[in-house]
Amino acid sequence: MSNKAPQTEYDSPWKQILQLYFQDFMLFFFPQAHSEIDWSRGFEFLDQELQQVVRDAELGKRLIDKLVKIYRIRGEESWLLIHVEVQSQEESDFPKRMFVYNYRIFDRYDRSVASCAILGDDNINWRPSQFGYDLFGCTVDFQFPVIKLLDYKHWLSELEASRNPFATVVMAHLAAVQTRSNRSQRKQSKLNLVRRLYEQGFEREAVVNLLAFIDWMLTLPLDLEREFQREVEQLEAEQRMQYVTSFERIARMEELVEAIKLGLELKFGPEALNLVPEISSLEDVELLRAVRNGIKTATTVDELRQIYQSSTTDNLPEN
Repeated sequence: MSNKAPQTEYDSPWKQILQLYFQDFMLFFFPQAHSEIDWSRGFEFLDQELQQVVRDAELGKRLIDKLVKIYRIRGEESWLLIHVEVQSQEESDFPKRMFVYNYRIFDRYDRSVASCAILGDDNINWRPSQFGYDLFGCTVDFQFPVIKLLDYKHWLSELEASRNPFATVVMAHLAAVQTRSNRSQRKQSKLNLVRRLYEQGFEREAVVNLLAFIDWMLTLPLDLEREFQREVEQLEAEQRMQYVTSFERIARMEELVEAIKLGLELKFGPEALNLVPEISSLEDVELLRAVRNGIKTATTVDELRQIYQSSTTDNLPEN
């Protein structure tokens, strides 16, 4: 409903964009390290290996953790661990987690490990960058570089001018944090970011990936999402371009419908699959998510049907 604050899932879009643009990520946030990496030799994500290293750690909320195998310019093989913190609130155990992951990886591979952090919370004063202790002359002092996304609020003109994909990523993340409780402002911020991508003439693949990131980060309630889509269609007509994230939206909708079908059959039996045709006709990702989540609490098929019938009546125009 339009009176609910939009919910943002930070983890999925950040994880995907890191996979797609790791070299740009390093250049944007850690240029000195970027200059010391031999990119001609490639790099390799070792996510499964990282999970094995930390699977027994009881360290609170999970981050988006990336372990990347890289080569330094002087020929030395190295391991690089990237932690991306995209939570909206600070965590007291964050420095400890960074330390534990670092030494566990070092212990497993006997390689130097660089641990870096991106903090996407909304507390400008929270900047953890060190973990250590001193006991009987034994000293541990682990320090790691930290990027605070809120700092980029002071460099918006530089972000606007940059063609690095992570300039768009940072602007979208900042907009998501700043518009949590202002739905109209979020819609306008989302439209501005889309217009910027169209006007700057990015390659089609980059436009597809970055629009998908913006779409994930700046979620809108159903009525404003429909308004946004109409305004984007007008923008497309002016720019003679297509809103390519519609493909990603369709793919997500198909995945949700399949999950709903499975949930219906498991909870209510094969007869409940009679709802699938009308559910498949729904055009809003958030509404499909609501139906999927509603299967957990609904006690009857009619109760589940009320979720999307009431929403479509309130938010969708008559045919």
